[in-house]
Amino acid sequence: MKRILSLVLVCVLMLSLAVTAQAEPTVLRMATGYNSAKTGITFDSETAGEGITLADGVTYNTGALKPTWVALEGILNVKFENKYQGNSSSKEFEFWKERLAEVDMVSGTAATLSEYGEVGSLVNLAEYMDKLPNFKAYLDANPIVRLSITGNTKTGAIYFSPYFDGVNDIERMPLMRVDWAVKLLDGEGEFTAEACKDIAAPVYTPYMPTSGKVEIETPTLDGNATEIVTKDYDAAGNIVALMNEKGVMSGVEAVNMLREYIDKAYNGYYGTTRSNLFCGQNAAWDVDELVALLRCVVANPQTLNGTDTIQGLFSREEANNQRRIDLFRFAGHLFGVRGLESRQDYLYIGSDGLLHDARQEKATYEALSKMHDMVSEGLISSAYVNSEDVNSSKYLEMDLGFMSYDYNQTQTVMNATKLQPENGEKYMAIMVPVARWFDGTNEDGVYMRFTESWRSVKTDGWAISKAGVGSDEAKLNAALSLIDYAYSEKGQILMSYGPDAFIKTNADGSYVTFSFNGKEMPVIADATYEELWAKANGNYTNYARMYLGSTLSFVKSQAFEYQCTHEVGREGAGYISTAIGLGTIKHPELAITENGWYTSVPTVLPNTKVENDELNSYTELTANGKFSASKGGENLFVDIILKGLDGAGMGTPEEAAEKVFGDWFGEFYLELKTTAWDRIKEYYNSL
Repeated sequence: MKRILSLVLVCVLMLSLAVTAQAEPTVLRMATGYNSAKTGITFDSETAGEGITLADGVTYNTGALKPTWVALEGILNVKFENKYQGNSSSKEFEFWKERLAEVDMVSGTAATLSEYGEVGSLVNLAEYMDKLPNFKAYLDANPIVRLSITGNTKTGAIYFSPYFDGVNDIERMPLMRVDWAVKLLDGEGEFTAEACKDIAAPVYTPYMPTSGKVEIETPTLDGNATEIVTKDYDAAGNIVALMNEKGVMSGVEAVNMLREYIDKAYNGYYGTTRSNLFCGQNAAWDVDELVALLRCVVANPQTLNGTDTIQGLFSREEANNQRRIDLFRFAGHLFGVRGLESRQDYLYIGSDGLLHDARQEKATYEALSKMHDMVSEGLISSAYVNSEDVNSSKYLEMDLGFMSYDYNQTQTVMNATKLQPENGEKYMAIMVPVARWFDGTNEDGVYMRFTESWRSVKTDGWAISKAGVGSDEAKLNAALSLIDYAYSEKGQILMSYGPDAFIKTNADGSYVTFSFNGKEMPVIADATYEELWAKANGNYTNYARMYLGSTLSFVKSQAFEYQCTHEVGREGAGYISTAIGLGTIKHPELAITENGWYTSVPTVLPNTKVENDELNSYTELTANGKFSASKGGENLFVDIILKGLDGAGMGTPEEAAEKVFGDWFGEFYLELKTTAWDRIKEYYNSL
């Protein structure tokens, strides 16, 4: 009996030891974050200071995991060790690429991660789909997503977990001080002002027709239906042509000329609320009308802000190349040019089903030249021309900036922090412009609204280091479980909202929800909302990344962001959302469409290692070359906007396109990308 009891005790002890061993958390070394030390998985010294207490009632110190990652440790039974260097995804991977044995998960750009995955440095997630049921379900439900992250079309390999900053929705929007448009354009009788400037000598010439009629389908003013709005150039002429013929004139004359044009061109459709041409649900503006309005704005600062200066078009941070490029992205919308806001490089798919590169097309350089004409007239901000001028991030609070092209939520918080909506001041999204787009349905093009700024897989993600996890199955499983949990329903909420302590709950502990895009989503806690404004001035993305540790990667729901959008921001975004729903704003699709022009380019194309080596040899066309989108980089398109084609050393539009095609090996670049595109289409058809 004693022997039996001894054996039982031994078994109990062994079982206890086994449970204890099993309960020991697995360490994951994380070289992951989002672009800076402030937006990693742990608190940096600047954010935490001497200790920071958040809405969950917990005090966090420098080096402590942020709330989202504390929650993940408990859920997944892991221990996170921060190895993040505080870089952008491209620079972070560059730092670790020769030291991958020292980390288990690493940030990188989609293209680089696929490239290094192909040579065996990163784990192929496709081999572990049995351990990734939530991730697999997400890909099965969104086949175009899988297409965008497939690194090898023969094996179906996937080397990274993608990041979605929202999905299948518009991303950037035109933003305007609409109260200034109202002051200039609305009302009975003529516009008058005690003081104004003269407009600059005209340089910009018409893009839209100078005669005939153009019909545009637009939402009605109430947004309940659509109707046809006619631009009658026979009745009114083209406003730019009219102004150019007149030449230098006073700001008051310019405003009255634009008012008269709107009345005639639209046959009184906008009545005395002419600002609705730009700001209303039924807006139908085009780039020529915008140039005319910009001329009026910069010539009437005394009326609009009581100073001697107003900046027309501007970018958020004009010493930051990553933001300066927003103006050539906007140029694509203004002048009907594809590829300037592509998901990958400057590529788009034509109506012929073939890949095209905007850098190799004449139309691109014609559009950029017209943007330079705006610079020549002083319609683009002085800080864009000279980054040592007033910091453009101060334009709104100083009542200096009129219009930008940016993210709605993060920028319209200015209505709460810098502007006075109660006094009529409004900075909000306005409708996408009308332009002539060559989508293949008409050889002369189609005048319509189209946005290329469509949310899909972002250009970076997180990967598992093969050398890091090595033969340690627990490490591999822990890394896989992190990815899979992030794609579960609960995980997507955690990765967007942070832990439950930051979410409003009912008495039974369930979430308080609201309807967002047809789905019930959680409401943030009152304390979270107050803290977001106190610590991040209402900027959801900054708050989530810097304090909660969410939205660093994986799937970011826009539901949290929507709740934090100022009511003025929701107003403008609502107009655009209505127009998209009614089909009057077209956009790329996250699928291979019958008309290839509407197919979104995959974020990554599956080029081989040999092909990628050759692509990297075309130094002018690489990410750090002449078309950089990085913060400290330089971009030829920006230079052309500033200096013109001649000033940038590119000659005529034809010569510029030819230079990229020939001298900079654009022909071979496009051949290699086309080879990969053909592979991905073949793979898609086999799914």
